[in-house]
Parts: sequence; C-alpha cells; structure tokens
Amino acid sequence: MYIGQVSGTVVATIKHEAFHARKLLIVDRLSPEGVPTGAYDICVDVVQAGVGDKVLVMDEGNGARQILKRAVAPVRAVIVGIVDDVELDNS
Repeated sequence: MYIGQVSGTVVATIKHEAFHARKLLIVDRLSPEGVPTGAYDICVDVVQAGVGDKVLVMDEGNGARQILKRAVAPVRAVIVGIVDDVELDNS
C-alpha cells in the first residue's frame, strides 16, 4: 500500500471487461513527506477520487481483485481511500 496523488485520467474505448464502467486514474507515488518519487501506477478508482486528490492505493494484485470482487482480472492497483492528512513522528 502507498500514498499517491492523482495526476490524470486514462480513457480507453476498448478494454478488458473487468474495467467496464470503472474509472482509471494515473497516480504518482509520494514519499512519506509528500514528495513525488517519479513512479506511478494506473489505478482502478472505487472511491470517486479526482485529479489532485491524495489517495491510498492498494498495490497488490490479489488484494486488488478481492476489493473488486473478481477472482480473475488484470488488475494490480486500486484506489481504496482519499487521504485527508498524513502525520509523521519526526522524533
């Protein structure tokens, strides 16, 4: 799991049936301090996130398929929450 920031959307007219009626978003991975790392994922959105939102991403195929209630699907990353705040212990 990681925290990321939504930077865009992906539109695909022809796609696997597992993605039918699902929004796909580009999510940039963030460091714990909130700095972009340069890595990104294309994620299935199940929480109605939008561009600019900080989000919690489940980045593990089996867990992602369980969230989507599918035994088989070409899915690895799912947005499972919108992050309000991150608090680090700097001691």
